[in-house]
Amino acid sequence: MTTRLFLSGIRASGHHGARPGEKAEVQEFVVDLDLDVDVEADAIDATADYRGITETARAVIEQGSLDLIETMSEVVAREVLGLDHVTRVTAVIHKPNAATRLGIDGVAAAFTMGDDGG
Repeated sequence: MTTRLFLSGIRASGHHGARPGEKAEVQEFVVDLDLDVDVEADAIDATADYRGITETARAVIEQGSLDLIETMSEVVAREVLGLDHVTRVTAVIHKPNAATRLGIDGVAAAFTMGDDGG
């Protein structure tokens, strides 16, 4: 069976940004994931590994350096889609500091990949 799974509020810090000086300072990012997962049985090893998914999303932010959150959402989606039992993923990347600088509530980018999204 395929089940929809949501993992939200995955926080990580990294050196990303397109504006001068943004990559010099560590910035916080928040990832929300909307996943379709194949569940083979009512057993922990028969579904996606939540810890592994979370660690994969964090690793993209903590270990890489990208200019755009649009690109970051694609990389997170691609990496998570490669994990066992994951068949579709939408990765939403929030950049809280950008929203604060703009005087708005939020800045985010989303990318969908898998069964329905490429």
